[in-house]
Amino acid sequence: MAILKHYKQLEKKAAKRAGSILKRSSSSLGTAMKRFFKAGSQKITIMFVPHTEKRILNIQLSFFGLAGIIAAVVAIVAVLSYTSSDYASVVGKLSGKNELLKSTQADLDSIRDSTVRLINNAKTFQAALDSTLSTIGLSGRMEDKVKGDGDLAAFFVPTDIGSGRLREAVEIERVSGYLERSVKPIKELGDTVSAQGGIMSEIPNIWPIKGGIGHISMYYGQNENPIYGSWYIHKGIDLSTFRSGDPILATADGKVVTVAYDISLGNHIVIEHKHGFLTRYAHLSAFKVQKGAVVKQGDIIGYIGNTGLTTGPHLHYEVHLGTETIDPLRFLNIRSGTSLLTR
Repeated sequence: MAILKHYKQLEKKAAKRAGSILKRSSSSLGTAMKRFFKAGSQKITIMFVPHTEKRILNIQLSFFGLAGIIAAVVAIVAVLSYTSSDYASVVGKLSGKNELLKSTQADLDSIRDSTVRLINNAKTFQAALDSTLSTIGLSGRMEDKVKGDGDLAAFFVPTDIGSGRLREAVEIERVSGYLERSVKPIKELGDTVSAQGGIMSEIPNIWPIKGGIGHISMYYGQNENPIYGSWYIHKGIDLSTFRSGDPILATADGKVVTVAYDISLGNHIVIEHKHGFLTRYAHLSAFKVQKGAVVKQGDIIGYIGNTGLTTGPHLHYEVHLGTETIDPLRFLNIRSGTSLLTR
């Protein structure tokens, strides 16, 4: 019991002491707050004294009011500083956009220059295509051209362009449309050239010496015989390179029907072609083909020589149509006239 009583006494003393401390603390805090509000409520006078005879301006403020004004000024300065930095950032971005705009403008100018060149090239292309089509009899087959849509002159006529669209973009679309419409006549041109190329390979119309070398030493028709001195009809042309051994070419597709020797023609070859043509190659030094061989235009069939009745190495070349001989130069001229189509 004595111990329990002792603990209760200690408990009461501790509680009493804690209460006393709390009371003193509350009293001190209250006193401090009173002093703070009293000090803050004290007024100060700010006087604006003009250098003239005007009335002096007095402004009374409490310390709390002054503190509020200072806080507002600080807040305004902070806001202005933030706004200024943000403005500088915006100015920097605008400067970058301005440089990008200048670069884009330069690219646009370059595109416009390229467009002008494209239109000029397209105009040149149209003129060349029209000329080629007219040459082979295909002019007037472009339906759009009949309507006038295919004429590139329309590119240079002012037109109403939709809002926000560049004139160059519209012109590029027109060039694209024209090129699309040109596909059909160009295909027809290719088919025609291909067909003519097939026919031309069946007609003896290339120079019979490889590399296009040599010259004509005697033409077709009436000539003086270089051996007997009498006049006679020369049934072909003589081609000379002033030497033996140069390759001789088949002048058209065909079949070799003769590979033989004759006292007059010497070593000679006869090739049978389509459409009733025959070609003869005489005075050869050697053969490269045998009888019955199928040859293509441009194949080597033998070599220039000096066999038979000759005054020097040369190729005697004949073209026959049916039972008649024809001047070979007539077909060589045809080849020259059509070479533009196959280049």
